[in-house]
Amino acid sequence: MPLVPTGDILGEATHGVGAFNVVLLEQLEAVLAGAEQANEPVIVQISENAVAYRGALGPLTAAAHEAIAAVSVPVALHLDHATRPDLIEEAVRRGFTSVMYDGAHLPWEENVARTREMSDWCHTYGVWVEAELGAIGGKDGAHTPGVRTDPGEAARFVLDTGVDALAVAVGSSHQMTRRTASLDLDLIRELYAAVPVPLVLHGSSGVDDSHLADAVRAGMRKINIATHLNTLFTASARDWLSARPATVDPRAYLRPAREAVTDEVARLLRLIGQGQDGRVPTDAMGSTDSRKGDPCPR
Repeated sequence: MPLVPTGDILGEATHGVGAFNVVLLEQLEAVLAGAEQANEPVIVQISENAVAYRGALGPLTAAAHEAIAAVSVPVALHLDHATRPDLIEEAVRRGFTSVMYDGAHLPWEENVARTREMSDWCHTYGVWVEAELGAIGGKDGAHTPGVRTDPGEAARFVLDTGVDALAVAVGSSHQMTRRTASLDLDLIRELYAAVPVPLVLHGSSGVDDSHLADAVRAGMRKINIATHLNTLFTASARDWLSARPATVDPRAYLRPAREAVTDEVARLLRLIGQGQDGRVPTDAMGSTDSRKGDPCPR
């Protein structure tokens, strides 16, 4: 199936949509296989850090296009945590369906101005833009531990920048290897009521199953997961090698690592796509999300 616009997957979602970061071809294959196993749409993410590791955006992007074309579920391709406008422009040229411009390190006024500029430019190509508040939430960005997003500031930021999705700080933090984060569900409900675009949960690797399902019911829509899958991938490879120290063929230990991630992606997509009890998640008032149309009137 050809790439699907991120807005088609996320714009009117009444449930959670999984967004998984990939660095290796095996991770890309696992995310797509997991989505097919769960029969759920998915967002494949390539971060600026992944581009730095690989040395260029092109090779992994080409592999993503090739692999995505072979699957039967809707897939969008997202550039994650990009601080460089030139990288965003390259991603748009290479067919990404959404980007995250990360101006979290900038003062409010500069973050707004630069995010607005990137948003206006990307929209001319039909590409969605995600962003997050920065300095107001702390010098290390909105996902510094202990930081919380103010609903009024979030609504103003969306209005001033014209972005299509907003990452908010509600208790999660990046690069957590244990699922011990405690989310502020009341704040999520307040943000959902105040912000006219889909809410994005970064640092979801640190959030356990029950909190993820509750967060979706409270209004979270895009659920970003990276470290959790990296941990699982590495643990599976390590277990294989520990039991078979003479192994030299990387396929031998990458295969079970890929399979482990495939199964976990499928499980997580079912969890956030339907909720723990199998019902479509609802908003804070107990009714199905009914907001339709352009999620960010411009």
